[in-house]
Amino acid sequence: MSELMGKVAVITGASRGIGAAFSRAIAAKGAKVMLADILDSGSVVKEIEAAGGLAHEVICDVSSPDAVSKLEQETREAFGDVSILVNNAGLHPKPMPFEELDFHYWQHTMAVNLNAMFLTMQAFLPHLKRNGWGRIINVSSSSANTAPPNGMPYVTSKAGVVGLTRAAATEFGKYNITVNAIAPNPVRTPGADDILPEAMYQAIADTQPIARVMEPKDVVGTLLFLCSNGSEFMTGQNLHVDGGTVRAG
Repeated sequence: MSELMGKVAVITGASRGIGAAFSRAIAAKGAKVMLADILDSGSVVKEIEAAGGLAHEVICDVSSPDAVSKLEQETREAFGDVSILVNNAGLHPKPMPFEELDFHYWQHTMAVNLNAMFLTMQAFLPHLKRNGWGRIINVSSSSANTAPPNGMPYVTSKAGVVGLTRAAATEFGKYNITVNAIAPNPVRTPGADDILPEAMYQAIADTQPIARVMEPKDVVGTLLFLCSNGSEFMTGQNLHVDGGTVRAG
């Protein structure tokens, strides 16, 4: 029997791409999954249910305190206390030089990529504490280390995710809750496709020791490890799953 059998997981940004892959993988291990996204996740829920899993969706703007409070309530009513929180929702970067940035775009990026993680962690921490066991996995980005040009709001927000992850790990360890981050390179997803041309995907892949474009499946194994008992002595880490782009730090 899978060690995730019967546990409850919340996954944000779950309607497509990495979040959808995460949702399917965790459900396949026996967890009950709440999919949260500003977009409709119904098709992913149907896939999970067709495979014999349990899933539910909530339309949720995770940058809104009221929406996250509703997400917590609906999750508790549907499935009970949460043991696994996967903070995957995020805005894809819109390449733009610093001189052209406006403060609204900066604030919106921080709200979705960083503030939302604070809100979900604050909402679901009582669940994890009651369980006496918890896993929080935040999606950061290799860009926090590589700092590509024309991406200051995104890079800054993802560096903030790393800091949030480390600080939360320090505070939550006493509750038997681990907090880690996964830092991918650009992953071929519908959201990224709106921003990155194919030539850019290939150019990034060419810089990697594993020289192919990342797909959502490339991140799933790391997520499942971080949800497992095998990772119980690992916390506060930012794991680069990026084809070898970042090889130190």
